[in-house]
Amino acid sequence: MSVSLPSRPTLLIDGKWISAASGDTRPTYNPADATVLTNVDEAGPAEAEAAIASARRFFDTSDWRTQSHATRCALLERMAELLQKHKPTLAKIETLDTGKTLGESEIDIDDVTNVFKFYAKEALKLDHEKRITGGSVPDSVVSRIIHEPVGVCVLITPWNYPILQLCWKLAPALATGNAVIIKPSEVTPLSSIYLVHMLLEAGFPPQSVQLLTAGGASVGPTLTTNTDVDLVSFTGGLATGRRIIQATAETVKRCTVELGGKNPNVVFADCDLEWAIDNVVTAVFVHSGQVCSSGARLIVEQSIADKLVAGVVERAKQIRMGNGLDPTSETGPLVSAEHRAKIESFIELARSEGAKILCGGTRPDPKEFPELAQGYYFLPTVIDGCNRDMRIVQEETFGPILTVERFKDGDEETAVRLANDTKYGLAGGVQSGNKERAERIARQLRHGTVWVNTYGAYTAEAEWGGYGMSGNGRELGSKGLDEYVETKHLWVEDKPALMHWFKGARM
Repeated sequence: MSVSLPSRPTLLIDGKWISAASGDTRPTYNPADATVLTNVDEAGPAEAEAAIASARRFFDTSDWRTQSHATRCALLERMAELLQKHKPTLAKIETLDTGKTLGESEIDIDDVTNVFKFYAKEALKLDHEKRITGGSVPDSVVSRIIHEPVGVCVLITPWNYPILQLCWKLAPALATGNAVIIKPSEVTPLSSIYLVHMLLEAGFPPQSVQLLTAGGASVGPTLTTNTDVDLVSFTGGLATGRRIIQATAETVKRCTVELGGKNPNVVFADCDLEWAIDNVVTAVFVHSGQVCSSGARLIVEQSIADKLVAGVVERAKQIRMGNGLDPTSETGPLVSAEHRAKIESFIELARSEGAKILCGGTRPDPKEFPELAQGYYFLPTVIDGCNRDMRIVQEETFGPILTVERFKDGDEETAVRLANDTKYGLAGGVQSGNKERAERIARQLRHGTVWVNTYGAYTAEAEWGGYGMSGNGRELGSKGLDEYVETKHLWVEDKPALMHWFKGARM
Protein backbone atom coordinates (compact mmCIF):
# COMPACT_ATOMS: atom_id res chain seq x y z
CA MET A 1 0.00 0.00 0.00
CA SER A 2 1.83 3.08 -1.24
CA VAL A 3 1.57 6.48 0.40
CA SER A 4 3.38 9.76 -0.19
CA LEU A 5 5.52 10.47 2.87
CA PRO A 6 6.48 14.00 3.94
CA SER A 7 9.63 15.12 2.16
CA ARG A 8 12.39 17.49 3.12
CA PRO A 9 12.73 20.21 4.19
CA THR A 10 10.94 19.35 7.43
CA LEU A 11 11.64 22.41 9.59
CA LEU A 12 9.01 25.16 9.60
CA ILE A 13 10.56 28.34 10.98
CA ASP A 14 9.20 31.86 10.54
CA GLY A 15 6.66 30.66 8.00
CA LYS A 16 9.18 28.94 5.71
CA TRP A 17 10.10 25.30 5.19
CA ILE A 18 13.86 25.03 5.58
CA SER A 19 16.60 22.47 6.16
CA ALA A 20 19.01 22.50 9.07
CA ALA A 21 21.98 24.78 8.51
CA SER A 22 24.28 21.90 9.45
CA GLY A 23 22.84 19.72 6.72
CA ASP A 24 22.27 16.96 9.27
CA THR A 25 19.41 14.53 8.74
CA ARG A 26 17.95 11.63 10.67
CA PRO A 27 16.36 8.46 9.24
CA THR A 28 12.95 7.25 10.35
CA TYR A 29 12.24 3.52 10.25
CA ASN A 30 9.29 1.29 9.55
CA PRO A 31 9.19 -0.92 12.67
CA ALA A 32 7.37 -3.65 10.74
CA ASP A 33 10.45 -4.48 8.65
CA ALA A 34 13.24 -2.14 9.86
CA THR A 35 13.48 -0.37 6.49
CA VAL A 36 14.16 3.36 6.24
CA LEU A 37 10.99 5.26 5.42
CA THR A 38 12.61 8.62 4.76
CA ASN A 39 15.03 11.15 6.20
CA VAL A 40 14.08 14.30 8.09
CA ASP A 41 16.09 17.38 8.93
CA GLU A 42 17.89 17.44 12.27
CA ALA A 43 17.48 20.85 13.88
CA GLY A 44 20.05 22.21 16.30
CA PRO A 45 20.27 25.05 18.83
CA ALA A 46 20.43 27.67 16.09
CA GLU A 47 17.16 26.53 14.55
CA ALA A 48 15.56 26.32 17.98
CA GLU A 49 16.60 29.92 18.73
CA ALA A 50 15.23 31.05 15.36
CA ALA A 51 11.91 29.29 15.98
CA ILE A 52 11.58 30.90 19.42
CA ALA A 53 12.42 34.34 18.04
CA SER A 54 9.84 34.00 15.28
CA ALA A 55 7.14 32.77 17.64
CA ARG A 56 7.88 35.56 20.12
CA ARG A 57 7.81 38.23 17.44
CA PHE A 58 4.58 36.90 15.97
CA PHE A 59 2.85 36.70 19.34
CA ASP A 60 3.95 40.17 20.43
CA THR A 61 3.32 42.08 17.19
CA SER A 62 0.46 40.38 15.33
CA ASP A 63 -3.25 40.56 16.08
CA TRP A 64 -3.46 36.77 16.52
CA ARG A 65 -3.70 36.92 20.31
CA THR A 66 -6.31 39.71 20.28
CA GLN A 67 -8.62 38.15 17.70
CA SER A 68 -11.94 36.87 18.94
CA HIS A 69 -12.10 33.24 19.94
CA ALA A 70 -14.78 32.82 17.28
CA THR A 71 -12.30 33.81 14.57
CA ARG A 72 -9.69 31.31 15.71
CA CYS A 73 -12.25 28.59 16.43
CA ALA A 74 -13.45 28.77 12.84
CA LEU A 75 -9.96 27.61 11.88
CA LEU A 76 -10.27 24.70 14.31
CA GLU A 77 -13.53 23.70 12.65
CA ARG A 78 -11.80 23.85 9.28
CA MET A 79 -8.99 21.69 10.67
CA ALA A 80 -11.52 19.09 11.81
CA GLU A 81 -12.86 18.93 8.25
CA LEU A 82 -9.37 18.51 6.82
CA LEU A 83 -8.53 15.73 9.28
CA GLN A 84 -11.38 13.69 7.85
CA LYS A 85 -10.47 14.62 4.29
CA HIS A 86 -6.85 13.55 4.80
CA LYS A 87 -7.69 10.63 7.08
CA PRO A 88 -6.65 7.82 4.69
CA THR A 89 -3.21 9.30 4.06
CA LEU A 90 -2.58 10.49 7.60
CA ALA A 91 -3.58 7.13 9.09
CA LYS A 92 -1.26 5.24 6.77
CA ILE A 93 1.64 7.54 7.65
CA GLU A 94 0.92 7.00 11.34
CA THR A 95 0.92 3.23 10.89
CA LEU A 96 4.11 3.20 8.83
CA ASP A 97 5.91 5.31 11.42
CA THR A 98 4.64 3.71 14.65
CA GLY A 99 3.81 0.14 13.63
CA LYS A 100 0.29 0.25 15.07
CA THR A 101 -2.56 -1.24 13.08
CA LEU A 102 -4.27 0.89 10.47
CA GLY A 103 -7.54 0.52 12.36
CA GLU A 104 -5.95 2.05 15.46
CA SER A 105 -4.53 4.93 13.41
CA GLU A 106 -7.93 5.62 11.88
CA ILE A 107 -9.48 5.71 15.34
CA ASP A 108 -6.80 8.19 16.39
CA ILE A 109 -7.70 10.49 13.48
CA ASP A 110 -11.38 10.35 14.42
CA ASP A 111 -10.51 11.09 18.05
CA VAL A 112 -8.41 14.14 17.26
CA THR A 113 -11.11 15.37 14.89
CA ASN A 114 -13.40 15.39 17.92
CA VAL A 115 -10.73 17.20 19.95
CA PHE A 116 -10.62 20.05 17.43
CA LYS A 117 -14.41 20.18 17.31
CA PHE A 118 -14.65 20.23 21.10
CA TYR A 119 -12.19 23.09 21.57
CA ALA A 120 -13.75 25.02 18.70
CA LYS A 121 -16.81 25.28 20.95
CA GLU A 122 -15.21 25.22 24.40
CA ALA A 123 -12.92 28.17 23.70
CA LEU A 124 -15.91 30.35 22.81
CA LYS A 125 -16.85 30.35 26.49
CA LEU A 126 -13.73 32.42 27.23
CA ASP A 127 -15.28 35.40 25.43
CA HIS A 128 -17.79 35.70 28.26
CA GLU A 129 -16.17 37.83 30.95
CA LYS A 130 -16.98 37.09 34.57
CA ARG A 131 -18.33 40.12 36.43
CA ILE A 132 -17.43 40.41 40.12
CA THR A 133 -20.07 42.22 42.15
CA GLY A 134 -21.12 42.71 45.77
CA GLY A 135 -19.01 42.27 48.85
CA SER A 136 -16.03 44.63 48.80
CA VAL A 137 -16.65 45.87 45.24
CA PRO A 138 -18.09 49.44 45.29
CA ASP A 139 -20.97 50.35 43.02
CA SER A 140 -18.66 52.70 41.13
CA VAL A 141 -16.33 49.85 40.12
CA VAL A 142 -16.55 47.39 37.24
CA SER A 143 -14.60 44.33 38.36
CA ARG A 144 -14.24 41.49 35.89
CA ILE A 145 -12.10 38.47 34.95
CA ILE A 146 -10.75 38.20 31.41
CA HIS A 147 -8.71 35.50 29.69
CA GLU A 148 -5.59 35.94 27.58
CA PRO A 149 -3.20 33.51 25.89
CA VAL A 150 -0.07 32.45 27.76
CA GLY A 151 2.30 33.31 24.90
CA VAL A 152 4.94 31.11 23.27
CA CYS A 153 4.20 27.44 23.97
CA VAL A 154 6.57 24.53 23.31
CA LEU A 155 4.77 21.25 22.65
CA ILE A 156 6.94 18.13 23.04
CA THR A 157 5.21 14.90 22.04
CA PRO A 158 5.90 11.15 22.43
CA TRP A 159 6.47 8.40 19.87
CA ASN A 160 3.57 6.08 20.71
CA TYR A 161 0.65 8.37 19.82
CA PRO A 162 2.26 11.13 17.73
CA ILE A 163 -0.84 12.61 16.13
CA LEU A 164 -3.10 12.12 19.13
CA GLN A 165 -0.82 13.63 21.76
CA LEU A 166 0.11 16.55 19.52
CA CYS A 167 -3.50 17.52 18.89
CA TRP A 168 -4.42 17.27 22.58
CA LYS A 169 -1.97 20.13 23.08
CA LEU A 170 -2.27 21.93 19.76
CA ALA A 171 -6.03 22.47 19.58
CA PRO A 172 -6.43 24.32 22.91
CA ALA A 173 -3.15 26.22 22.44
CA LEU A 174 -4.19 27.64 19.06
CA ALA A 175 -7.82 28.18 20.05
CA THR A 176 -6.69 30.54 22.81
CA GLY A 177 -4.30 32.56 20.61
CA ASN A 178 -0.89 31.22 21.55
CA ALA A 179 2.10 30.76 19.26
CA VAL A 180 3.35 27.19 19.30
CA ILE A 181 6.62 25.40 18.66
CA ILE A 182 6.15 21.68 17.95
CA LYS A 183 8.91 19.19 18.76
CA PRO A 184 7.72 15.69 17.85
CA SER A 185 9.56 12.55 18.89
CA GLU A 186 12.54 11.93 16.65
CA VAL A 187 11.39 8.30 16.42
CA THR A 188 7.98 9.02 14.85
CA PRO A 189 7.89 12.55 13.37
CA LEU A 190 6.16 11.94 10.04
CA SER A 191 2.49 12.42 10.94
CA SER A 192 3.35 15.64 12.79
CA ILE A 193 5.06 17.02 9.69
CA TYR A 194 2.03 16.15 7.60
CA LEU A 195 -0.29 17.72 10.18
CA VAL A 196 1.60 21.03 10.11
CA HIS A 197 1.11 21.17 6.33
CA MET A 198 -2.60 20.69 7.04
CA LEU A 199 -2.61 23.56 9.56
CA LEU A 200 -1.30 25.88 6.86
CA GLU A 201 -3.92 24.55 4.45
CA ALA A 202 -6.59 25.29 7.06
CA GLY A 203 -5.49 28.93 7.18
CA PHE A 204 -3.58 29.23 10.44
CA PRO A 205 -1.01 32.06 10.20
CA PRO A 206 2.35 30.55 9.13
CA GLN A 207 4.24 32.15 12.03
CA SER A 208 1.73 30.83 14.59
CA VAL A 209 3.26 27.37 14.23
CA GLN A 210 6.93 26.42 14.20
CA LEU A 211 8.11 22.82 13.69
CA LEU A 212 11.44 21.37 14.77
CA THR A 213 12.31 17.79 13.84
CA ALA A 214 15.22 16.80 16.06
CA GLY A 215 16.38 14.66 18.92
CA GLY A 216 15.64 15.97 22.36
CA ALA A 217 19.30 16.52 23.16
CA SER A 218 19.70 18.75 20.09
CA VAL A 219 17.03 21.33 20.88
CA GLY A 220 15.58 20.46 24.29
CA PRO A 221 17.87 22.62 26.44
CA THR A 222 17.21 25.67 24.28
CA LEU A 223 13.44 25.17 24.20
CA THR A 224 13.11 24.63 27.94
CA THR A 225 15.41 27.36 29.26
CA ASN A 226 14.92 30.27 26.84
CA THR A 227 13.24 33.22 28.59
CA ASP A 228 11.07 33.95 25.53
CA VAL A 229 9.24 30.64 26.01
CA ASP A 230 6.25 30.96 28.34
CA LEU A 231 5.06 27.36 28.60
CA VAL A 232 6.37 23.84 27.99
CA SER A 233 3.96 20.92 27.63
CA PHE A 234 5.63 17.51 27.57
CA THR A 235 4.35 13.96 27.27
CA GLY A 236 6.89 11.18 27.67
CA GLY A 237 9.10 9.33 30.11
CA LEU A 238 9.68 10.14 33.77
CA ALA A 239 13.43 10.75 33.50
CA THR A 240 13.06 13.26 30.67
CA GLY A 241 10.09 14.87 32.39
CA ARG A 242 12.12 15.48 35.52
CA ARG A 243 14.85 17.19 33.50
CA ILE A 244 12.30 19.40 31.78
CA ILE A 245 10.70 20.40 35.08
CA GLN A 246 14.13 21.31 36.46
CA ALA A 247 15.04 23.27 33.33
CA THR A 248 11.82 25.29 33.26
CA ALA A 249 12.10 26.06 36.96
CA GLU A 250 15.05 28.36 36.27
CA THR A 251 12.81 30.81 34.44
CA VAL A 252 9.63 29.91 36.38
CA LYS A 253 7.73 29.22 33.16
CA ARG A 254 4.61 27.11 33.08
CA CYS A 255 5.30 23.42 32.72
CA THR A 256 2.79 20.61 32.31
CA VAL A 257 3.96 17.01 32.04
CA GLU A 258 2.32 13.62 31.54
CA LEU A 259 4.87 10.96 32.44
CA GLY A 260 3.20 7.60 32.05
CA GLY A 261 1.94 5.08 34.54
CA LYS A 262 2.02 1.59 35.99
CA ASN A 263 -1.69 1.01 35.82
CA PRO A 264 -3.67 -1.51 37.89
CA ASN A 265 -6.64 -3.46 36.57
CA VAL A 266 -8.49 -4.87 39.57
CA VAL A 267 -10.73 -7.85 38.79
CA PHE A 268 -13.19 -9.35 41.27
CA ALA A 269 -14.43 -12.94 41.20
CA ASP A 270 -18.05 -11.95 40.50
CA CYS A 271 -17.19 -10.97 36.91
CA ASP A 272 -18.23 -13.13 33.99
CA LEU A 273 -15.04 -15.08 33.23
CA GLU A 274 -14.99 -14.77 29.44
CA TRP A 275 -15.79 -11.07 29.64
CA ALA A 276 -13.02 -10.53 32.23
CA ILE A 277 -10.47 -12.36 30.06
CA ASP A 278 -11.33 -10.14 27.09
CA ASN A 279 -11.14 -7.03 29.28
CA VAL A 280 -7.68 -7.88 30.66
CA VAL A 281 -6.23 -8.85 27.26
CA THR A 282 -7.53 -5.69 25.58
CA ALA A 283 -6.37 -3.45 28.42
CA VAL A 284 -2.75 -4.54 28.20
CA PHE A 285 -1.98 -5.72 24.65
CA VAL A 286 -3.44 -2.99 22.40
CA HIS A 287 -0.61 -1.33 20.43
CA SER A 288 1.73 -4.00 21.86
CA GLY A 289 1.39 -2.43 25.28
CA GLN A 290 2.96 0.85 24.16
CA VAL A 291 0.24 2.87 25.86
CA CYS A 292 0.79 5.11 28.88
CA SER A 293 -2.53 3.99 30.37
CA SER A 294 -2.08 0.29 29.56
CA GLY A 295 -3.56 -2.06 32.17
CA ALA A 296 -0.17 -3.67 32.78
CA ARG A 297 -0.89 -4.89 36.34
CA LEU A 298 -3.58 -7.50 36.82
CA ILE A 299 -4.73 -7.51 40.46
CA VAL A 300 -7.17 -10.38 40.73
CA GLU A 301 -9.31 -11.97 43.45
CA GLN A 302 -7.86 -15.35 44.48
CA SER A 303 -10.79 -17.64 43.72
CA ILE A 304 -10.92 -16.64 40.05
CA ALA A 305 -7.21 -16.02 39.54
CA ASP A 306 -6.07 -19.37 38.12
CA LYS A 307 -8.91 -19.63 35.60
CA LEU A 308 -8.63 -15.99 34.59
CA VAL A 309 -4.87 -16.09 34.12
CA ALA A 310 -5.09 -19.33 32.15
CA GLY A 311 -7.66 -17.75 29.87
CA VAL A 312 -5.56 -14.62 29.40
CA VAL A 313 -2.51 -16.73 28.52
CA GLU A 314 -4.50 -18.69 25.94
CA ARG A 315 -5.85 -15.51 24.37
CA ALA A 316 -2.41 -13.87 24.40
CA LYS A 317 -0.96 -16.79 22.46
CA GLN A 318 -3.64 -16.35 19.81
CA ILE A 319 -3.02 -12.64 19.17
CA ARG A 320 -2.13 -12.19 15.51
CA MET A 321 0.94 -10.00 15.12
CA GLY A 322 1.91 -8.42 11.83
CA ASN A 323 2.38 -5.36 9.68
CA GLY A 324 -0.11 -2.71 10.72
CA LEU A 325 -1.19 -2.26 7.11
CA ASP A 326 -2.28 -5.90 6.95
CA PRO A 327 -6.00 -5.91 7.83
CA THR A 328 -5.62 -9.30 9.54
CA SER A 329 -3.07 -7.98 12.05
CA GLU A 330 -4.39 -7.46 15.59
CA THR A 331 -1.27 -5.76 16.90
CA GLY A 332 2.00 -4.59 15.42
CA PRO A 333 5.67 -4.42 16.33
CA LEU A 334 7.43 -2.41 18.97
CA VAL A 335 8.56 0.99 17.76
CA SER A 336 12.32 0.41 17.51
CA ALA A 337 15.15 -2.03 18.05
CA GLU A 338 16.23 0.01 21.08
CA HIS A 339 12.81 -0.26 22.67
CA ARG A 340 12.66 -4.00 22.03
CA ALA A 341 16.03 -4.39 23.74
CA LYS A 342 14.60 -2.51 26.73
CA ILE A 343 11.62 -4.88 26.86
CA GLU A 344 13.94 -7.87 26.73
CA SER A 345 15.90 -6.47 29.66
CA PHE A 346 12.67 -6.33 31.68
CA ILE A 347 12.05 -10.01 30.96
CA GLU A 348 15.48 -10.90 32.27
CA LEU A 349 14.79 -8.75 35.32
CA ALA A 350 11.54 -10.62 35.99
CA ARG A 351 13.32 -13.96 35.77
CA SER A 352 16.04 -12.81 38.14
CA GLU A 353 13.39 -11.70 40.64
CA GLY A 354 11.76 -15.13 40.64
CA ALA A 355 8.66 -14.37 38.60
CA LYS A 356 7.26 -16.99 36.24
CA ILE A 357 6.93 -16.33 32.51
CA LEU A 358 3.69 -18.05 31.49
CA CYS A 359 3.77 -17.08 27.82
CA GLY A 360 5.77 -14.86 25.49
CA GLY A 361 8.93 -13.29 26.82
CA THR A 362 10.70 -13.62 23.47
CA ARG A 363 10.69 -12.49 19.88
CA PRO A 364 8.51 -14.55 17.51
CA ASP A 365 10.23 -17.70 16.24
CA PRO A 366 11.61 -16.76 12.78
CA LYS A 367 11.03 -20.31 11.56
CA GLU A 368 7.38 -20.23 12.54
CA PHE A 369 6.83 -16.58 11.61
CA PRO A 370 9.37 -15.69 8.89
CA GLU A 371 7.29 -12.67 7.87
CA LEU A 372 8.03 -11.10 11.28
CA ALA A 373 11.76 -11.76 11.34
CA GLN A 374 12.90 -8.33 10.13
CA GLY A 375 10.60 -6.22 12.27
CA TYR A 376 10.75 -5.26 15.94
CA TYR A 377 8.18 -7.78 17.14
CA PHE A 378 7.84 -9.15 20.66
CA LEU A 379 5.33 -11.73 21.83
CA PRO A 380 2.54 -10.81 24.27
CA THR A 381 3.84 -11.80 27.69
CA VAL A 382 2.13 -12.82 30.93
CA ILE A 383 4.20 -12.97 34.15
CA ASP A 384 2.81 -14.66 37.27
CA GLY A 385 4.10 -15.02 40.81
CA CYS A 386 4.58 -11.28 41.17
CA ASN A 387 4.65 -9.12 44.28
CA ARG A 388 5.10 -5.44 45.04
CA ASP A 389 8.77 -5.82 45.93
CA MET A 390 9.63 -6.67 42.33
CA ARG A 391 10.89 -4.00 39.97
CA ILE A 392 8.99 -5.67 37.13
CA VAL A 393 5.82 -4.70 39.03
CA GLN A 394 7.01 -1.22 39.98
CA GLU A 395 8.60 0.11 36.79
CA GLU A 396 6.78 1.11 33.63
CA THR A 397 7.77 -1.39 30.93
CA PHE A 398 5.76 0.23 28.11
CA GLY A 399 5.47 -3.05 26.25
CA PRO A 400 3.31 -6.18 25.89
CA ILE A 401 3.91 -7.36 29.46
CA LEU A 402 1.21 -8.22 32.00
CA THR A 403 2.16 -8.90 35.63
CA VAL A 404 -0.21 -10.79 37.94
CA GLU A 405 -0.85 -10.07 41.63
CA ARG A 406 -3.52 -11.76 43.77
CA PHE A 407 -5.58 -10.83 46.81
CA LYS A 408 -7.77 -12.91 49.12
CA ASP A 409 -11.47 -13.15 48.39
CA GLY A 410 -13.41 -10.21 49.77
CA ASP A 411 -10.28 -8.34 50.84
CA GLU A 412 -11.11 -4.99 49.29
CA GLU A 413 -8.62 -3.18 51.50
CA THR A 414 -5.71 -5.17 50.07
CA ALA A 415 -6.97 -4.72 46.52
CA VAL A 416 -7.02 -0.96 46.99
CA ARG A 417 -3.64 -0.94 48.71
CA LEU A 418 -2.03 -2.90 45.88
CA ALA A 419 -3.64 -0.72 43.21
CA ASN A 420 -2.41 2.45 44.90
CA ASP A 421 1.04 1.09 45.73
CA THR A 422 2.83 2.83 42.86
CA LYS A 423 4.75 6.04 42.38
CA TYR A 424 2.53 6.67 39.36
CA GLY A 425 -1.18 7.44 39.27
CA LEU A 426 -2.33 7.83 35.69
CA ALA A 427 -5.13 5.31 35.18
CA GLY A 428 -6.67 2.10 36.40
CA GLY A 429 -9.64 -0.21 36.11
CA VAL A 430 -12.11 -1.90 38.45
CA GLN A 431 -14.07 -4.87 37.11
CA SER A 432 -16.93 -6.30 39.20
CA GLY A 433 -20.45 -7.60 38.81
CA ASN A 434 -21.35 -5.62 41.92
CA LYS A 435 -21.75 -2.05 40.72
CA GLU A 436 -21.81 -0.59 44.22
CA ARG A 437 -18.53 -2.26 45.11
CA ALA A 438 -16.93 -1.26 41.81
CA GLU A 439 -17.89 2.37 42.40
CA ARG A 440 -16.66 2.19 46.01
CA ILE A 441 -13.26 0.81 44.96
CA ALA A 442 -12.94 3.24 42.03
CA ARG A 443 -13.38 6.22 44.33
CA GLN A 444 -10.52 4.99 46.52
CA LEU A 445 -7.99 4.65 43.69
CA ARG A 446 -5.44 7.46 43.43
CA HIS A 447 -5.39 7.60 39.65
CA GLY A 448 -6.45 10.33 37.22
CA THR A 449 -8.78 8.10 35.20
CA VAL A 450 -10.52 4.99 36.53
CA TRP A 451 -12.59 2.75 34.26
CA VAL A 452 -15.35 0.65 35.78
CA ASN A 453 -16.33 -2.53 33.91
CA THR A 454 -14.43 -1.43 30.82
CA TYR A 455 -10.94 -0.18 30.04
CA GLY A 456 -9.29 2.44 27.86
CA ALA A 457 -12.09 4.71 26.66
CA TYR A 458 -11.75 8.50 26.78
CA THR A 459 -13.55 11.57 25.50
CA ALA A 460 -12.39 15.05 24.55
CA GLU A 461 -14.85 16.51 27.06
CA ALA A 462 -13.19 14.88 30.11
CA GLU A 463 -9.84 15.85 31.61
CA TRP A 464 -6.86 13.53 31.27
CA GLY A 465 -3.84 13.43 33.56
CA GLY A 466 -2.37 11.69 36.56
CA TYR A 467 -1.58 11.74 40.25
CA GLY A 468 1.90 11.36 41.74
CA MET A 469 4.77 10.91 39.33
CA SER A 470 2.42 10.55 36.39
CA GLY A 471 2.74 14.31 36.09
CA ASN A 472 0.98 17.59 36.68
CA GLY A 473 -1.64 19.58 34.84
CA ARG A 474 -4.42 18.21 32.67
CA GLU A 475 -5.16 17.75 28.99
CA LEU A 476 -8.58 17.60 27.34
CA GLY A 477 -11.75 18.94 28.92
CA SER A 478 -12.11 22.50 30.15
CA LYS A 479 -8.99 22.17 32.33
CA GLY A 480 -6.97 21.34 29.23
CA LEU A 481 -8.00 24.71 27.85
CA ASP A 482 -7.08 26.48 31.08
CA GLU A 483 -3.45 25.33 30.77
CA TYR A 484 -3.00 27.70 27.81
CA VAL A 485 -4.78 30.71 29.30
CA GLU A 486 -3.72 33.50 31.65
CA THR A 487 -6.44 34.91 33.90
CA LYS A 488 -6.46 38.67 34.43
CA HIS A 489 -8.49 40.71 36.88
CA LEU A 490 -9.57 44.17 35.65
CA TRP A 491 -10.70 46.68 38.29
CA VAL A 492 -12.14 49.77 36.62
CA GLU A 493 -13.20 52.76 38.74
CA ASP A 494 -15.94 54.80 37.04
CA LYS A 495 -15.79 57.64 39.60
CA PRO A 496 -12.12 58.40 40.30
CA ALA A 497 -11.55 60.16 43.62
CA LEU A 498 -8.68 61.16 45.86
CA MET A 499 -7.57 58.28 48.05
CA HIS A 500 -6.31 60.49 50.92
CA TRP A 501 -3.80 57.88 51.97
CA PHE A 502 -0.78 60.17 52.12
CA LYS A 503 -1.33 63.71 53.38
CA GLY A 504 1.67 65.31 51.69
CA ALA A 505 4.66 67.10 53.19
CA ARG A 506 3.99 69.65 55.93
CA MET A 507 5.19 73.22 55.21
